[in-house]
This record gives sequence, structure tokens and C-alpha cells, in this order.
Amino acid sequence: MRTECSCPQEDVRDPWLPDRLLTTERDLLMPLLRRTPEESYALRTACPGWTARHVLAHCAAALVRIVEDRLEEGVFLPEANARDVADREHWPVPRILDELERGLTEAGPVIAAREDDRLDAVALGEWVHAGDVREAFGEPHAYCGAALDLALPLLAVTSRRRDTPRLIGALSDRPGELDLGNHIAGRPAAHFHGDAATLIRIYSGRPLVRTRYDLTGATEQELLIYR
Repeated sequence: MRTECSCPQEDVRDPWLPDRLLTTERDLLMPLLRRTPEESYALRTACPGWTARHVLAHCAAALVRIVEDRLEEGVFLPEANARDVADREHWPVPRILDELERGLTEAGPVIAAREDDRLDAVALGEWVHAGDVREAFGEPHAYCGAALDLALPLLAVTSRRRDTPRLIGALSDRPGELDLGNHIAGRPAAHFHGDAATLIRIYSGRPLVRTRYDLTGATEQELLIYR
């Protein structure tokens, strides 16, 4: 969703966008995961207390819950996520990867069939977590890469659903501008100048060490979509 922005945009939901992001990420990520030595899964990630193995177990569990319609109240709260990871503590890594691949393949059509967009943000979160794992493994382009053009429109939608303030982003590595968040009466839009990966880091609460950007009119904390 790149526009030259003069006013906030109304979102028209593309129900198949989460599916396209998930399946694209599946095709990019799974070959990397399958060839990575098992000892690398013990590396720590940007998620406090979680290794790459924990992150992938969480990702797999969340998607399979969607596939199997096990979405009881509080299902994606931190306590529930921790229980899902603990349930997989003794699984071999290949079993976790098999479950993840199933989820990346099958969750998208279930999300698309919903009348609401409540689960669209899960697809974006899966993509961000894939970046967490890539960064832990020392892979380049952790929070950008080939699926970025699918993730950015979902970021625009999610930033509005999560009630973040309006921000106009001028990306140094992408043409045009992004219109994110919500207009607040009496408050001018915030402005971001920097690369796309840094913008993703800000909205997802990832470490900003060694990044360079200019953010005016809002704080990083106000822009968080995952709390």
C-alpha cells in the first residue's frame, strides 16, 4: 500500500493477502530451516527468553490452531503462547518444522474465509517471527526480503486496527510513501524516514541497534502493534 498521502486511506480488506504472505514465506523460509544444523535452533532471538526453536514452535502452534479452529478465548495471549511452546519442548526439530510447514500452507484459506480481519495480523506476525529466526541465524535481510511487498500492506491494515497514530513513512529503499495508523484530531501525522526493515522493527518492537532513521511526531512505543 504505497501512496502519495494527503489523507488517511480507507482499507478494503484483501482476504487472500495473508495467504499470499504465508505461502510466499513458506517457500522462502522452509528450505533454509531444513538445511540449518540442529544446534543453531538453540540460538537466542530478539524475543526475550526464546530461542529460534521456541519461536518456530510458537509460529507452528498458532497457525495450526487456526487451521483446526482451536481459537478459544485468550488463545494468543503470552501465557497461552508459552503453554503451546512448552507442549512442544520435547518434539524433535523436524516435527516442529513439519507442523510449521502445514500451518503456513493451510492457515491462509481459513483466514480468507473469515468475515472479519481479526486473524490477518497473525500472518504478519508469522513473517516478523521468520525475521527473528533469520537474524538469529545470521541471515541477511531479516525483516525485509522478497515477501516485504506483501507484508507492508498488512502492516498498514494492522497499524490501523491496533490504534496507532497516523504516520507517513518515506522509505529509502522503496518508492512512494506509506500511510499508516489513524488520524487523531488535533494531532499532525508523524513522519518516518529510513529503510523498510527499520520501520518493521519499530512497529514490531524489535531491537534498533545499528539502525539509522528519523522519526518525528510519535514515539516508538506509540507505534507498537504487538504488545
